[in-house]
Amino acid sequence: MAREGHDNDNGNADSMHIRKFDRAYSRRKFLGDAAKGVLATGVLSPLWSAIAADGDPSKAYPDELNSIEAYTQGRIKTGDLIDASNVEHVKDLLEPIRYEQILKLGRVLKVAPTTTDIMRLSPWEYIEATVRNAGRARFDERGNVVDETGKPWIGGNPFPDPKTGVELFAAQTLSWGRHDASFYAVEVYDLTHAGDVKFRYSGGWAELSPIGRVSMDPMPYWEEHMDMLRFQSVFFLSPQQFRGTSFLNIWPYDHSTFPHLYGYIPEFRRIRQFPTSQRFEPLLPGTTLYLSDAWAAGDPLHTWSNYKIVGRGPFLAGVSNSWNGSDPDWKHGTHGGPKGQTFWDTTVELIPEAIIVEAEPTKFPRAPVSKKRVWFDARNQVVVGMVTFDRKGQPFRSFDGAYSVYDDGTNRFMDGAHPYWSWTHVTASDIQTGDVTRLEQVRQVEQDHKSGANDPKIYENYLTRNALMRIGGV
Repeated sequence: MAREGHDNDNGNADSMHIRKFDRAYSRRKFLGDAAKGVLATGVLSPLWSAIAADGDPSKAYPDELNSIEAYTQGRIKTGDLIDASNVEHVKDLLEPIRYEQILKLGRVLKVAPTTTDIMRLSPWEYIEATVRNAGRARFDERGNVVDETGKPWIGGNPFPDPKTGVELFAAQTLSWGRHDASFYAVEVYDLTHAGDVKFRYSGGWAELSPIGRVSMDPMPYWEEHMDMLRFQSVFFLSPQQFRGTSFLNIWPYDHSTFPHLYGYIPEFRRIRQFPTSQRFEPLLPGTTLYLSDAWAAGDPLHTWSNYKIVGRGPFLAGVSNSWNGSDPDWKHGTHGGPKGQTFWDTTVELIPEAIIVEAEPTKFPRAPVSKKRVWFDARNQVVVGMVTFDRKGQPFRSFDGAYSVYDDGTNRFMDGAHPYWSWTHVTASDIQTGDVTRLEQVRQVEQDHKSGANDPKIYENYLTRNALMRIGGV
């Protein structure tokens, strides 16, 4: 039991606040579970039970895991900025790369209160389907996620109370953006270690799920494509020399089968099919991004293996208050680095419990990556950080992103009956060169390509080979 004392008005130290569940208690709980080889999320009570009861995950944790002020004993409070002067107080809440960037490169994080409403941590319909379908998922003999009848998954998170690392990755791989269909208008900035913008790209990213649908008719399956997991494309409109360059991934539902990968190269004016395992090369010059990196689960589930949980504990990440609705294009400010433009202005909050999982790319003999380490928010299993390691086992690249409900109390962007939930920005750092790629989701690129979700036109506009030709001809 931990005891905190303070003097009362008479100068006596007899006024005591007794805390039974302090940081040491939570740490012992996490370490004790690890020693027993079990994953039981929550500290005071099972996490999923608390969420299913009334949507408030905070009830599963003591105050010290729900408040940055309580966790740091008042050294850092909501509204404060974490910078080089105080980052030591939260060093254990950060992956090593962000810690070094704050300490040495002028990166700053603004602190928001911990979110206690689960409906603000994923799309509304996805959460409802997760509750409705809880307990119905399993792996079949081929390792594919199916419902109790053996059919493809029917929607929501199949493993909301995960017990293994592969369950966490299975949910992430099944539904990246957690909408039935999404289109993200994207701006990309590639910066050198000296802080100069080397390349600037604009374009779009589209994805659509023919299975596990919870918002778009037909539900839960688009029967014509029940053997498919996902259609996904990415294209670029600027700079002019790369205008029309695009890629289309068509994923079979079999979790061991590589996607079909097509690309349109404007200078050849044709579509070509790429090797199915070519997923570890930059999409365009200057970027630090591979197709494999998408959502920390850019490859089929069983092309990686040796999934193992290697840690649990509180964490700092951007899971709310990250949408810049006051800007007409949703653009974010920057700071830090040699020229003040290396990092996004970022708001983070204390996540009571993150689960760290490692995996190895066992079906990629020439991959430049030997393993990845991924942080999942235990409350909703969203990825909140990733570090990859090179063939020698050294840290290679780091990814941290931010999510938000697109509703700041004044401005609002809707997804049907509810405010849109999505990612807002990503920072991808090449640890070995010092280069950084910044991505942000903007309202639109040019006149025709607008961010949003669950629009039936997304398939015809972006997710067929004819669509690639049309985009390439712009």
